[in-house]
Amino acid sequence: MAVGHYENFPVASLLLPAALREPIEIIYRFARSADDFADEGHDAPEVRLQKLNDYRKQLAAPSTPLFQDVAKIIREHDLPVQLFADLLDAFSQDVTKKRYANYAEVLDYCRRSANPVGRLLLHLFKRTTESDLRQADAICSALQLINHWQDVDIDYTNDNRVYLPLDEMARFDVTGRHLREKICDAAFQRLMGFQVERARALMLSGAELGKALPGRIGLEIRATVQGGLRILEKIENAGYDVFRRRPVLRALDWPLLLVRAAV
Repeated sequence: MAVGHYENFPVASLLLPAALREPIEIIYRFARSADDFADEGHDAPEVRLQKLNDYRKQLAAPSTPLFQDVAKIIREHDLPVQLFADLLDAFSQDVTKKRYANYAEVLDYCRRSANPVGRLLLHLFKRTTESDLRQADAICSALQLINHWQDVDIDYTNDNRVYLPLDEMARFDVTGRHLREKICDAAFQRLMGFQVERARALMLSGAELGKALPGRIGLEIRATVQGGLRILEKIENAGYDVFRRRPVLRALDWPLLLVRAAV
């Protein structure tokens, strides 16, 4: 399902138990297709929002193969429907909201755009203690932040969207000119260094989940955590210049990630 897209963090991989690959693939298919309504193609905003509203109606009354599959896994695995609705709310927000006043607003977006996926996975594994959910939220929010920071240039250039909190941009003397003219000066480096360190701390605050969960799912989570941390390393190693080259995971990174995840 990831073919043609630029996500760094795989789902339904071979590390996961075979019995759960299908429901995870269905969750990803739902999220990926809905996210495409918000971000891909050339539809007008009102058309994008109408497509997402149609998805909301399908959640309540499924009539297409995708939503029949979604209804099936909700029923079989007792998944909270609200988590699917939260994803749709976040994707709709991407259509209408292009700036974030502060970090709290960005985190609220992460709560709806990323955390539901982690929570759905925990429901599939029947691991929904408060500690498990809190750590999953930390990992998912951190992954979303990392995606924002590696995509600073893409988001601004393609969608005029800025996830960098406006109050923090002002604090570090970074303006819209930095984004328009792709300026990676000392001010921008300080701002991005701050974002990288905070995302790393958030990721590490949830990383114990990968040790707490057994077998292959624990390894999958540890590998995902390491993937996010590796992207942060690449941003740092590039001197925080996310304009010149987007930091991504490449083939040579995966052996390193698996070793780190294993140990």
